[in-house]
Amino acid sequence: MPRIYIENLGSHVGEEIRISGWLYNKRSSGKIRFLVIRDGSGLLQCVMMKGTVPDEVFNRFDMLTQESSLNVYGKIKKEDRAPGGFEMEVSNLEIIQVAKEYPITPKEHGVEFLMDLRHLWLRSSRQHAILRVRHRIIKSIRDFFDNRGFVLMDAPIFTPAACEGTSTLFETDYFDLGKAYLTQSGQLYGEAGAMAHGKVYVFGPTFRAEKSKTRRHLTEFWMVEPEVAFNDLNDNMELAEDFLEYIVSSVLKNCQQELKVLERDTKFLESVKKPLPKISYDEAVEILKKKGIAFEWGNDLGGTDETVISEQFDRPVIVHRYPAQIKAFYMKRDPKNPNLALAMDVLAPEGYGEIIGGSQREDDFDALIGRLDEHKLPHSAFDWYLDLRRFGSVPHAGFGLGIERTVAWICGLEHVRETIPFPRMIYRLNP
Repeated sequence: MPRIYIENLGSHVGEEIRISGWLYNKRSSGKIRFLVIRDGSGLLQCVMMKGTVPDEVFNRFDMLTQESSLNVYGKIKKEDRAPGGFEMEVSNLEIIQVAKEYPITPKEHGVEFLMDLRHLWLRSSRQHAILRVRHRIIKSIRDFFDNRGFVLMDAPIFTPAACEGTSTLFETDYFDLGKAYLTQSGQLYGEAGAMAHGKVYVFGPTFRAEKSKTRRHLTEFWMVEPEVAFNDLNDNMELAEDFLEYIVSSVLKNCQQELKVLERDTKFLESVKKPLPKISYDEAVEILKKKGIAFEWGNDLGGTDETVISEQFDRPVIVHRYPAQIKAFYMKRDPKNPNLALAMDVLAPEGYGEIIGGSQREDDFDALIGRLDEHKLPHSAFDWYLDLRRFGSVPHAGFGLGIERTVAWICGLEHVRETIPFPRMIYRLNP
């Protein structure tokens, strides 16, 4: 019999097929045995009746434990009351392995216990749904840029210098060349790619040695970073708007079952349509003051500040033109006010904070030299980056979107640790 995945059962009603998977749960009622099988693509209720299968097959039911692996054979029929809307009338059952006593049971478990068993926790319906949404988000990201003619630019993970400040670097010895660092961002290399291809995106893991224990922080996370030659700040904000609308609409269209499992209220997601509201940093400060927040102009927005600001809107809000003193060296100054950087952040609603950070980049050679000096960064480490301003410099802009924060927002999760298969935090390196 052909092996079919549960997610494709709609095309096989009335057929005799094989499902290979694991026992999710089981129950019995008189002479009827019910098994719910998972195969990674969905759940299927399988029914065995005494007398319709050999006794030897019927009795294998009693041997099965949670997460035992098996092959189940039978005819598929439509059954709206069953998980997934289909049911199998079992004709045969083969046990591949009887699992040992499974450590994760339906009772309540502490988060640390579950994180220690993350390799098994991934099998639960909630974690399964989260990672399928993550998959859809990543697919939609690639589709968005690929369909718009962007070129994927793979940036190195080992770098010779900091991109986002020296205080959060992971350092390692690099043969006879001295110290190397795990990348904080692929952006600088993306800029080189944009000068070659016009529009590129970098997509990969990034690392921050930030000693933070908040629900928004990981030490290893994934980021996608588009970079476009000849774009300014306004172009950058428009690209971010189109990008977010595309991602969210893709999840709403393709992950209805997963969002249902997560009990996600999709009201805010359905509101993610252009145009997104845009406010300046100055306007954001005024909002905070009106809400009684003691905030001093010139400070960066903290988690609480971002939450208060985003609560004023029914969709993500773009905050632009931040004080230059709190932004990275590569961000271009506003020609109308050199104290401001042509930077922008996108704040997600419902208290999820910044999910996109970006800017127009400094394209003037002399100005960039001045920025390096202000930040006490060595010219030698950035000589290749300065070449981009020596040879055909143009205005350009880009941003970075953090995958895990985006997954947390779209799924409605309390903590980013559930958004990645194996999270790395300052107090966790295993499994």
